[in-house]
Formats: sequence, C-alpha cells, structure tokens
Amino acid sequence: MRILVSGSSGLVGSSLVPVLSMANHSVARLVRPGKLPAFGDVAWDSAEGWINAASLEGFDAVVHLAGENIAAGRWTPKQKERIRDSRVKGTRLLAESLAGLARPPGVLVAASGIGFYGDRGDEVLTEDSDAGSGFTSEVSLAWEAASEPAARKGIRVVKLRFGMILAAGGGALHMMLPAFKLGLGGPLGSGKQWVSWITLDDVLAVIRFAIEDERLHGPVNVVAPEAVTNRDFSRTLGRVLHRPAIMPVPAFALRLTLGEIADGLLLASARVSAARLKASGYRFLYPQLATAFQRLLRPDHK
Repeated sequence: MRILVSGSSGLVGSSLVPVLSMANHSVARLVRPGKLPAFGDVAWDSAEGWINAASLEGFDAVVHLAGENIAAGRWTPKQKERIRDSRVKGTRLLAESLAGLARPPGVLVAASGIGFYGDRGDEVLTEDSDAGSGFTSEVSLAWEAASEPAARKGIRVVKLRFGMILAAGGGALHMMLPAFKLGLGGPLGSGKQWVSWITLDDVLAVIRFAIEDERLHGPVNVVAPEAVTNRDFSRTLGRVLHRPAIMPVPAFALRLTLGEIADGLLLASARVSAARLKASGYRFLYPQLATAFQRLLRPDHK
C-alpha cells in the first residue's frame, strides 16, 4: 500500500514510518516547507492553509498524527490557540483536500485523544459516551469534527482516541523515570484518578490494524484493556524499578507549578474502555501494566 503519514517526527510518527516501511508499504511523509523532503513526500503548511493537493493523488491510506504537543508548556491563551489550531485547521485542510481528489484514499486514520471525555471520575467510558467539558474536550470535539469532509466523501475515517502512550524514549513515562529511579516518585494529588494507558508498541499495531480492518470506523479508544488508578500506576512503576513510590505530589503544588495543565491532564480522571478494539478482535501486545513496564524498562529496549 501507499501510505501518507503526517506528524512523522513525533513520538508515534517517528516509530510508525519505519514500522510501515518494514512491512513492505511505500511510505511518504506530509512535511512542512523548510524540512528536507525525501522522494515522494508531500509539502503542506497547515498554519497557512496550504497543501500540495496534486501530490495527494494515489495514496491508499493516510495516517494523520500532526499536532502541537498538548503538554509542551503552560496553557496560556496563545498556547491554547496553537494547540487548537494545529489540530483543527490541519485536520480540516487535509480532510477537505482528500475529499477533493479524483482518487481519494480508502481510509484516513486520524489522531484524537481521550481528553474528549474530560474529567469523569469513576465512570466507565466507551466510544458511545458523550464528550466532557473543559479545554481538552472542546479541542477533541472540534478536532474530530474537522475530519468530516473526508467521511462525507466516502473515505473510511477512523478517529483514534489515544490514552497515555508509554514509551521508553519519550512521552510521559520518559519524564517520570528520573524521579522514580531516585525513589522520589509517587501518586499525583489524591492518586484516585484513573489513568488509561497504552504502550507505543500497541499504538503502532492498532494503527496498522485500523488501516487494514475495514470494519473499524468512527471513534476508537486506543487504551489497554484495564485502566488503573494513578496510585496503582505509581506503585507498579516503583515495584518494577525496585524503588519506593510513596512520595505524593500535592494537587496544589501541581497547580502552582503547571497551571491549568495540572487539572486538565494530570489530575483528571478518565476510566476509558477499549470496547471497540476488543469487539473487533484486536489482541493487545501488552494488556497489563506490570508486563508493559518490564518490557519498556529492559536495558535493550529502545
């Protein structure tokens, strides 16, 4: 298959491109002007609303991962605008461009996030659950809606709502490890909030599954089968590292240090079910947290 990938320099995209290439797919990247393109790459500038539409012809699948890192800095009004625009404007531009092609791709696999559900306490959330409230919910709603031009064209659109992606070399786990390795890790706030997680290996496998399995469409929660509380997440990580994990970080300290991100990401509770993935027959590589940590923290794992 010919597959186009946006966000190819991010945590997921930088691993996805070689994985797809090793599976004998022909992979091209959607790249911004100024980046050194490889043969077959497609140029675009989502901020300026420009894309080389003619070069989009002939792809069998598009995987859209591009977007500003939601945890890159305090949520100032300007940063919120960057986060929203990078997701909504970019997705709309791509979806409208694909819808205008003479030979559109069969599938658009588009990133979203479980921030869609907001802070929901102990409620079990499936793909049929309503959106929550707050910044992440508002952004996710608009983000997913921006792909509708492609769906109206008849392109199969799969909206992957990613949970916390665990990877050895980046993301949330990478930021946590230094404190936990020193025995200074622990639960955030009350520790009662639910954490819905997924390994990067499973994310890559789910993306391939979504490209290939024509039964999948619409929103799909990309999370492991069992969410855990933040307290259990911390304890499990400490146990795998053979370190104590009993140093709680008070909620007020997180709010003071990080501002709105603390409540929006770290203290929010989302007990998300992988209902649609399980019903589709997808088999998780790492369904349990302890096994995932053991794999990710092996010295030879990259």
